[in-house]
Amino acid sequence: MSVKGKRIGFGLTGSHCTYDAVFPEIERLVNEGADVIPVVTSTVKNTVTRFGDGEDWIQRIEEVTGNKVVDTIVKAEPLGPKLPLDCMVIAPLTGNSMSKFANAMTDSPVLMAAKATLRNHRPVVVGISTNDALGLNGVNLMRLISAKDIYFIPFGQDDPEKKPKSMVARMSHLVETVEAALEGKQLQPVVVEKYQDN
Repeated sequence: MSVKGKRIGFGLTGSHCTYDAVFPEIERLVNEGADVIPVVTSTVKNTVTRFGDGEDWIQRIEEVTGNKVVDTIVKAEPLGPKLPLDCMVIAPLTGNSMSKFANAMTDSPVLMAAKATLRNHRPVVVGISTNDALGLNGVNLMRLISAKDIYFIPFGQDDPEKKPKSMVARMSHLVETVEAALEGKQLQPVVVEKYQDN
């Protein structure tokens, strides 16, 4: 199903090293006619890292989408009952946010937007980026992967030799995953060789 005319929430969490892979996909959604509503955690907004300044990322996503960021839980809650989304994307989804999402903890705007979308039985698409997907967070990964209305951007180990427990989504498959999710389907295969995707 095309994303044209769809209202899509786009949540960013704190995997700053992944943003450069995510922003071209946000642009693709916009260019294909989606109305993209950006949603960010406080980590995204307020952190300065070697990958950039939080304020600069906020400015960039607002320019790309043409919409102001949703940056509080109060602003995110209406995305369920009053201003529903057709789909919510969280990319990157960090291990920290993944563990909270899997255990129904709603302590950020991104997780509130996801919860609000699920309550309407609309798809939530996630693109993981976590150093412990094959470690302690594995149980949370499996809990989400088996949950109704949650779909995964295909993911794999990004550095099996140096970081054997780390897994990252192939963000280049984001739009295709959203299109499939809008039809209630999981893009396959789910587990891929991420480290070969340059």
